Amino acid sequence: MKKLFNYQLLFIAILFLSACGKSGQISKEQAEKIRVSWKLVNNFGEPDGSFEARFVIKNGSDFTLDGTNWKLFFNMSPRPIQTNKTPQPATVEHINGDWYRMVAAKDFKLAPGDSVTVNYTGTEAIIKETDAPMGLYFVFYDNEGKEKEIVQVTDYSVEPFVAKEQILRGKRDLMPLPTAEERYKHNLPFTKVAADQLLKIIPNPVKLTAGQGTFTLSSQTQVFYQDGLENEAKFLIQKLREMTGTDLPIRAGLPTGDSAEAPSIVLRTGPVNVNGILVEAYKLAIGETGISITGSDAAGVFYAVQSLVQLTPVEVYQKQGTPVVFNYVQVEDAPRFQFRSMHLDVGRNFQTKESIKRVLDLLSSYKINHFLFYITEDEGWRLEIDGLPELTEVGAHRQHTSGMQASALHPSYGSGPVANDKGKYGSGYYTKAEFVEILKYAAERHIKVIPEVNFPGHALAAIKSMEARYERLMKEGKEKEANEYRLIDPEDKSVYLSAQAYKNNVVDISRESTYHFYEKVVDEIAKLYKQAGLTLDTFHTGGDEVAEGVWTKSPNIAKLMKEHPEIKEYRNLQTYFVRNLLPRLEKRNLKVHGWEEVALTKTATGAYLANPEFVNRPVVPYIWNNVFDVDLGYRMANAGYQVVLCNVTNFYFDMSYNNDPKEPGLYWGGFVDTWDNWAFAPFNMFKTTEETAMGKPMKEEFVGKEQLKPAARKNILGIEAQLWCETIKGRDMMEYMILPKLLGFSESAWAAERKWEFVADDAARKKMMQEGWNIFANTMAQKALPKWAYINGGYNYRMPMPGAVIENGMLKANSELPGLMIRYTTDGSEPTAKSDLYEAPVKVTGTVKLKCFDIAGRSGRTSVVSVP
Repeated sequence: MKKLFNYQLLFIAILFLSACGKSGQISKEQAEKIRVSWKLVNNFGEPDGSFEARFVIKNGSDFTLDGTNWKLFFNMSPRPIQTNKTPQPATVEHINGDWYRMVAAKDFKLAPGDSVTVNYTGTEAIIKETDAPMGLYFVFYDNEGKEKEIVQVTDYSVEPFVAKEQILRGKRDLMPLPTAEERYKHNLPFTKVAADQLLKIIPNPVKLTAGQGTFTLSSQTQVFYQDGLENEAKFLIQKLREMTGTDLPIRAGLPTGDSAEAPSIVLRTGPVNVNGILVEAYKLAIGETGISITGSDAAGVFYAVQSLVQLTPVEVYQKQGTPVVFNYVQVEDAPRFQFRSMHLDVGRNFQTKESIKRVLDLLSSYKINHFLFYITEDEGWRLEIDGLPELTEVGAHRQHTSGMQASALHPSYGSGPVANDKGKYGSGYYTKAEFVEILKYAAERHIKVIPEVNFPGHALAAIKSMEARYERLMKEGKEKEANEYRLIDPEDKSVYLSAQAYKNNVVDISRESTYHFYEKVVDEIAKLYKQAGLTLDTFHTGGDEVAEGVWTKSPNIAKLMKEHPEIKEYRNLQTYFVRNLLPRLEKRNLKVHGWEEVALTKTATGAYLANPEFVNRPVVPYIWNNVFDVDLGYRMANAGYQVVLCNVTNFYFDMSYNNDPKEPGLYWGGFVDTWDNWAFAPFNMFKTTEETAMGKPMKEEFVGKEQLKPAARKNILGIEAQLWCETIKGRDMMEYMILPKLLGFSESAWAAERKWEFVADDAARKKMMQEGWNIFANTMAQKALPKWAYINGGYNYRMPMPGAVIENGMLKANSELPGLMIRYTTDGSEPTAKSDLYEAPVKVTGTVKLKCFDIAGRSGRTSVVSVP
């Protein structure tokens, strides 16, 4: 009996240990068997525009999930989460930025094989699959609450958005549903035009006169260049090599004697005056004796070369060895604006050096001459800085942390719990050598790189990096050195939420160490410019989106305000920061660019006014806000500031092309497509901003607003497109958001004032715009975009979905870019380049699938229509 009793005890112990193993500890292999799905239920909650969503967790492991042994972490396009109206098995909590977690209720129990549904609600509707939770991972805990295992969710799905309640943003959303029928209706005003009606060059030159005859490049065609144009000549030779496969002979100096009679390409500078513009101007002539390029300066010569490249037929790229034949032409051209820029954010999601160089090639092709390089953000610091290694050791890497207080960057935008994880874009930085290489590459293409270090907000990566430095040096007993670059008041208890939902992303502007840090970074970047053979003369300080509530519970700031009673209100502290930073940058001979807030003051009601304090200082505000403050750009220009117009409704490349749920991008500022980039009248912008983000006509918003005064036109320094990268994952998605939008933007930045820009009658103006756009859209479809399928190994440009209807059994189809081929099937298969070509209304039955194709063979997504 005693022996039997011992065996019973042993058996019970084995069962107990087995049970503990299943509930107390989980292996990575088992954890990966837990399936998670997510569904947006609807966007028509209360208050209007609130969303309801649900997670379903299916426990495929042999491990029991309970109320304490797990949490699910993820990123989601940041939205405030509402309190559950009915009890849920678990709750969704916001941590910081776009970082969330699901926390189980105390009585939670999910046994192997079981499923559970967790509902939650939040404000601000969700209409894009790119808004859905991403980068999901479980953290498992032991009995003491310590983290034991971190496992990424490998079996995760997002249910498609198909219903009106999932696609629209509540009752106020007036946008039509994104159907094939709606696309067809939208595309009706646009038709295919003949090849001889297409633009020869984008952006459209000031004057172009076609001649009779052609000039054919041969291996004997020599390239001559005037002293000082070696860079432009080498660039031309490189482009001609891509077309012909051979290097043409190149000679310094201008042709003389017999060589002056032989067909050649000649690059020179000289006086060029086009529309009164004397810089970046050029004349390009192609005739019997060859090609002659005269620029007002080297930049003008370079832009003439880019125009010459555009005159090359697409067939040259499609088939190596095709003769390069140019039609005779005379071109006179110069830019409308001296400042033509694109901004790229690599802080949210990193892009490699090679990808940046590809973007610079795009910009130079369309005569964009500035590149605002957004190298720091809350989510990442992307440049190696001598003497501050933590900026890249800590600030360039995202990973799971114990909480928002850790001296490390938590996951964002789906970067996951592991730094440098393959296929994720949260980690990465440019070495000093790589940055110098980028600077040189840009300079060779006449692009000035403007670095941006955003302060006092958007600074979490810098803050976390300097806290890691502080902790390291304090452990070494070096208190003075530890505080040298510290950026926060450790006693600050202020409560705030930034535009991107951060609670701790603003520096302490009362600390001298904050300014010392900024000077250190600027000086180190200036050294890199010097290494590249350049001079850093312009620096972008950011300065946007400092949240309400910042600094209000900081002892350091309270002391500062006591010492400086003239500050009076917390809302005046940002001006104090600019006032103190500006002379430090002026001392370094820097022009200071920044977002609009750097030159604004804020009233007690929250309204922004132009701050006269910096009007005669080297301060240039970039104005993005024409949604919530529609005339701000004109008010700033009228007040005497030189401004750069960055209107969100026209120039934010990160705004989605439309409201299709599968179309990536943001939409808080509306939907922005190539038409919006093209249809911009810089001096009459109210006429070309037609609707709010919700589809409501903007006319009412402009009543009583300030127009641009004629004398203030000179204060519009130029325009800039922005690509913020919250939703951008990798090179392909970046290029998708840039192309073809960049082409429309370049037309607004470079081309002379269009005839329709000041036409007062709405109907007449819209008719003129439609006619102009039809030619431009045809040119993109038939000529411009297909070339990018071949250049640099091919770019990932966007192709639109066709519009289609079936009426009385007849299929009718069209494209927003006329000139694209539409191919279709009726057997349920996906259309290919060999499928039937749609040319005219055709009888069909059943379900029809359609795709747009260009002459390079590229296609877009599939449209589907069915016979009623």
